[in-house]
Amino acid sequence: MERPHQWNLRRERTQVSEQLKKFMDEKIPLLDNHFSELFNGKNYPEILHEAMAYSVNAGGKRIRPLLVLAVLQDLEVASEDAIQVAGAIELIHTYSLIHDDLPCMDDDDFRRGNPTNHIVFGEATAVLAADALQTLAFEQLATLQHTDPATMLAILKAVSIASGASGMVGGQILDMQGEGKQLSLTELEEIHIHKTGALLACCIESGALLAKVSESKMEILRTFSRHIGLAFQIKDDILDVTASTEQLGKTANKDTASEKSTYPALLGLEGAQAKLEDHHKQALDALEEIGLGSSLLARIGDYIINRNA
Repeated sequence: MERPHQWNLRRERTQVSEQLKKFMDEKIPLLDNHFSELFNGKNYPEILHEAMAYSVNAGGKRIRPLLVLAVLQDLEVASEDAIQVAGAIELIHTYSLIHDDLPCMDDDDFRRGNPTNHIVFGEATAVLAADALQTLAFEQLATLQHTDPATMLAILKAVSIASGASGMVGGQILDMQGEGKQLSLTELEEIHIHKTGALLACCIESGALLAKVSESKMEILRTFSRHIGLAFQIKDDILDVTASTEQLGKTANKDTASEKSTYPALLGLEGAQAKLEDHHKQALDALEEIGLGSSLLARIGDYIINRNA
């Protein structure tokens, strides 16, 4: 029997533009093959190997690695290391989800339609599997074979900042501290710029670094990534109260149960939708400035705000 998330992903693929669908059909199998090769032949303890592969192979939208690859395709630049960089960032994202689902954090039993890592393997193994995915990601970024050392170091620095205390991890702390409190919109945006937006932005920056874009173009791409990162989180907040557990592949209404401030809670559903559309527009306006108004990045932006899970 098909898992719910597999059905939902296929259904969503029918809702994207033909341009993006063709790109996803080409790149997602390359990413999946990359992960298969990455885990094959590794001399890890068996249970650790299984736990690491379990979450990486659970599927998902692969939005983050697709953003890395889309930047390069839109800029018409080829990089033999692109899949390795994109895959490394997806490993970091996956480790963060394993930690996020732990009982000491969000305490979720399902992720992507499957039991969460700690439910299957136990909390200790889940923590160690996530730690191993994180360190494997940095091993991958430090062993690029076709990228000059200066660019490799710049990508390593960008990913380290985005995933650490100044980015994703710091955002998770702020999110946990905000539970049970009435946050302002500014405080809520500060959480999500770090927790969700930082790693999404880093995907775009990493692709742009591989493409060796000018600093002026990089700044415009950062503007795009900031707005699309906030749009991603607003859409998540909206789906948390409008979609079912089956649709989401994880527990619905979890933010409400955890007494978290969300965009719908602060602005109402209509206000949250208006905020979503505003950030989407500002993201697309940024792309227009550099002639990428009809790009894959723009279509991924459309996909982010129109998704059902």
